[in-house]
Amino acid sequence: MGADRTEGERLTELAKRRGYYFGSNESYGGTAGFYTYGPQGAALKSNVEEAWRDRFAVQEGNMEIDAPTVMPEPVFEASGHLDGFDDMLVECAECGESHRADHLIEDNSDLEDAETLSLEAAAEEIAALDLVCPNCGAALAGQSVESFNLMFETNIGPGSSTPGYLRPETAQGIFVEFPRIKEYARNRLPFGVTQVGRAYRNEISPRKSIVRTREFTQAELEQFVDPERDEPDLSSVEDVAVTLYPASEQEADDGEYVETTVGDAVAEGVVANAWVGYFLGVAQEWYERIGVDTDRFRFRQHLPGELAHYSSDCWDAESEVDGDWIEIAGFSYRSDYDLSKHAEYSEEDYTVFRQYDEPKTVERAVVDPDMSVLGPEFGGAAGDVKAALETLAERDPDAFDADEVTVEVAGESYAVATDVTNFSVEEQTISGEHVTPHVVEPSFGVDRTIYTLLAHAYEEDEVDGEERTYLSLSPEIAPRDVGVFPLVSNVDELVELADDVVADLRAAGLSVVYDDSGSIGRRYRRQDEVGTPFCITVDRDGLEGEGETTVTIRERDSGRQVRVPVSELAAELGAVRGGDRTFDDVAAEYDELTDA
Repeated sequence: MGADRTEGERLTELAKRRGYYFGSNESYGGTAGFYTYGPQGAALKSNVEEAWRDRFAVQEGNMEIDAPTVMPEPVFEASGHLDGFDDMLVECAECGESHRADHLIEDNSDLEDAETLSLEAAAEEIAALDLVCPNCGAALAGQSVESFNLMFETNIGPGSSTPGYLRPETAQGIFVEFPRIKEYARNRLPFGVTQVGRAYRNEISPRKSIVRTREFTQAELEQFVDPERDEPDLSSVEDVAVTLYPASEQEADDGEYVETTVGDAVAEGVVANAWVGYFLGVAQEWYERIGVDTDRFRFRQHLPGELAHYSSDCWDAESEVDGDWIEIAGFSYRSDYDLSKHAEYSEEDYTVFRQYDEPKTVERAVVDPDMSVLGPEFGGAAGDVKAALETLAERDPDAFDADEVTVEVAGESYAVATDVTNFSVEEQTISGEHVTPHVVEPSFGVDRTIYTLLAHAYEEDEVDGEERTYLSLSPEIAPRDVGVFPLVSNVDELVELADDVVADLRAAGLSVVYDDSGSIGRRYRRQDEVGTPFCITVDRDGLEGEGETTVTIRERDSGRQVRVPVSELAAELGAVRGGDRTFDDVAAEYDELTDA
């Protein structure tokens, strides 16, 4: 069934027809790179986000914040996004359509990492491959490849006096607020801060529906650690099996996957950073929990040319759909880049005080500049010159050996006689020191995770001689928990009991759809196609049988049915949804119908 369509085409058709997602603004011709989640998709997205919060915030004991999506320009000057957040653009000379050069190259060659090419090398590759414009077919050879910054620019307030940008990642909102957040953590490392929210990138050529869009949702964790003291406890994940694709294997002619465990990967240096290894293990188990097909899943290490400007090492979680590998999460060791940059640009304190076990006596270089000299000589800059001298004394005491010392303030050089600085070396007793934390970042693409879940859950089979399409979604993340059907809709007793069942299940916090239209088989098929795990049928046998009133629970994937007392229904379904029980547990306790 559907053999003539690709996996992505089947998924896109179902998503639009059944209300998972569809292109936005279609009444006005549509807007590339923007998607609206329908009733099913919005519910699935919410469930995925809650499952992520449960694992990466609640179970890890981390905090969560919700920062604005618009931030002022200096934030992105400090972060490096204004200078280094670019993609390769090539424009067709005939129709004017813009394309991502690295995507064109990858789509038409065996090269998998074209983004590592220089602009000149990408242009040469386009010419060598005789690539043409996908829009009009004109040759692209000879066209220059340019850098295109992906930031969406805006103005904050009237006029253009305060430029700002839509955030390209949620992370900067966490970093900027670090001076306040560290107080909530009582200045004790390690601690983590999570955020789930929208991010924006002005993609050159959005594609693959919700895989590459201009507005998307991220779920990110910034783990702040003391690089000299803090190590993760790997005991909970050391035996987790993972499929790794290290950079060394990617670069080898006969490179292969490394099938190993997290503990062995860290011990053998395949994953160099223990914190990164820890989160790979946590993520592996989480992806299995929500229903990613682990046979179509791997962790791939970034090649040196792929690494972001802030990252010293990075591994991507990738899923396979339609034969292509899609990045769905990244696990990056960002060192102290972000906090150091924001400290430099904002002049706020982005450090945490590290208490010594016992006080230490140390020699410290200090200055006490004579302001009666600096003031008349440097005017309004005197205070900044004094601060620069204090910083220089800490960083490079030997600079004060000469008769004169020079410091730089706001791009201007100031020479000060050394005797005016009152430089000296003093013994001080200190109880600790200020350290800039390092950051480990697991960053998840929520939309790409949803795309993966739907693609991996999509199944086609035959039931009772009829073709069936169903989504084998985990009960935890399925948009609807249960469908409730009176076997026939013209018997008041059945309808009344079905209404009571719906009310009880909703009161228990379950998402319920009521359907009395069409044959029972058609109603089953409708719920199967949107991934509803269970359907409840209210029939005469349940009303007229001996003992308690019962209904049947039908399991989506197998079609098996179990007769369960109405009084136990909400508790049983809630336990299965929460992962405390399985349908097999329920079937073993109650009467399973042999004719499913």
